[in-house]
Amino acid sequence: MRDGARSAHGAALLAGLTFAAAVAAASASAVPPPAAPERSMPARLASRSLLLDAADRDGLAVAVGERGHVLLSRDAGKTWTQAEAPTLALLTGVWLHDAQLGWAVGHDETILRTRDGGKTWQRVRHAPEEEKPLLGVWFRDEKSGFVVGAYGLLLATSDGGDTWDPQTVAEGDDRHLNHVTEAGGSLYISGEAGALYRSDDGGQTWQALPSPYEGSFFGLLPLSDGGLLAFGLRGNAFRSEDKGKTWTRIASGTEATLMTGRELGDGKVAVAGMAGALLWSEDGGRTFRLRELDDRKASLAILPGTAGGVVLIGEGGVRPIEKPF
Repeated sequence: MRDGARSAHGAALLAGLTFAAAVAAASASAVPPPAAPERSMPARLASRSLLLDAADRDGLAVAVGERGHVLLSRDAGKTWTQAEAPTLALLTGVWLHDAQLGWAVGHDETILRTRDGGKTWQRVRHAPEEEKPLLGVWFRDEKSGFVVGAYGLLLATSDGGDTWDPQTVAEGDDRHLNHVTEAGGSLYISGEAGALYRSDDGGQTWQALPSPYEGSFFGLLPLSDGGLLAFGLRGNAFRSEDKGKTWTRIASGTEATLMTGRELGDGKVAVAGMAGALLWSEDGGRTFRLRELDDRKASLAILPGTAGGVVLIGEGGVRPIEKPF
């Protein structure tokens, strides 16, 4: 069994990292996809369902998850409303360009786009026959962006998501790619079995970075002081001050898998993951204190809350934490 393989339920909690074998290489088409015959269903308890990612920008927060659930908040996560989406696929990632334009990605190579702040969504890609779930999304601006996924999948767009072209990160490397982000003008990808890559030319070419361990990385967190945090299985967390050339281990105090991180300002950094693990730093991510939440539920995204609190997104849906420490 490959690193990260789990039961179907466990795979969902690990952001969809268990996959069927791929039957064909990823491809993009200039022909618009057909109208989606399926739509997410309104759910009274959608805010308590499994949610796998969240993003916020300019007063809007969007969370996505199982059965095509898309939730919107405009009051720092206090209240949420469900938006209808043209999919029933598990949605694993979301990115907002501003309070109007955004994208969500997920299983069945599903990519959705909104132009009205999440009220309505258009399906711009759908390729279930490829059997390559999408796991992460990042956009440079309103036109140029990248999506990463299973078995080394990297897709790029230069027209706002109308069309997507497959790119190569590393020849012959089919490790799952979990996260894509930007820091200091360079792009970074993290993935399965210690996979770390950097691009200094806007994603045209990628170079493998030395990995500080052989386990999977589920996230990379750029920090305002120029540092970069990488985290993953068994509480492993590392910090780089030189664009990923070298890494220093960060003591996490836990063996729980770490899934997500967020810089909150004034030196505060939060990292969270499985089994209720919540790490808190007040020195820019150099040292952390551990809190194990009583509910032991997995957290897969972090949003800033009110009065110094945070909003955890994950296995328990939306969970406001007023006093993290």
